[in-house]
Amino acid sequence: MVPVASPSYLMPFQHFDVHERMEGSHWWFLARRDILRAVVRALLPPSKGKTVVDIGCGTGANTAMFAESYRAVGIDPGQHGIASARERFPGIEFFCGEAPGILAGLRIVPDLIVLADVLEHVQDDRAFLHAIIAALPPGSFLLVTVPADMALWSRHDESVGHCRRYTAESLRRLWSGLPVRERLVSSFNARLYPAIRAVRTWNRMFRRTSGERGTDFALPPRPVNRLLKRIFAGESNVLLDTLRGRRAKGFTYGASLITVLERV
Repeated sequence: MVPVASPSYLMPFQHFDVHERMEGSHWWFLARRDILRAVVRALLPPSKGKTVVDIGCGTGANTAMFAESYRAVGIDPGQHGIASARERFPGIEFFCGEAPGILAGLRIVPDLIVLADVLEHVQDDRAFLHAIIAALPPGSFLLVTVPADMALWSRHDESVGHCRRYTAESLRRLWSGLPVRERLVSSFNARLYPAIRAVRTWNRMFRRTSGERGTDFALPPRPVNRLLKRIFAGESNVLLDTLRGRRAKGFTYGASLITVLERV
């Protein structure tokens, strides 16, 4: 019996406009997008005959990036986010509702599903992930990113609706016993981790955040933004070498974790 997914991965409404404004220019969004693009292309040669489903797509920037090379479908339970995505990226398929129910209803067969910083918003993350994996056909892939390390927990996490941060071990427990093959589990955003931890520790001491509306999202000066983006995005080479088996393991610590699972 397939577990029922929890419908709780909706981001707090007041943060959608922050994401909408930041995701096109802030170093974290830009670098993460570069890394996601590189990993997806390593798994699926670009083809409009391949379908990438972005679950928890928010205001749609990641989905639009995938649409450059694939049939891209964005799904999110937030009406505000989906309305913004449809307005900003006309011609791309966006659906408001819960996954994987939307996939079944539309008879979409994904070659790859992306959960980019979604699981941490879900109360019953194990049941949710079980349901997503059950919706994958054999030979397809699941790409997951989540925030890592509870030592980084701060008011930012509380403000954006996180339930937890993960370790590699706690993440692996979610798919234990399921019909998947692990292709990659690595920390990332590792090179900037010491600075991120220092900022989070400082903010926690003073019960504050560094950015807008209780988050740590603030756009730094342009040269600094470019440098931070280059440092973070540059981690893709290590991640791709690990995915391809050229390295035994990826980064051992970082502010986030990235996983690739193959459905068997």
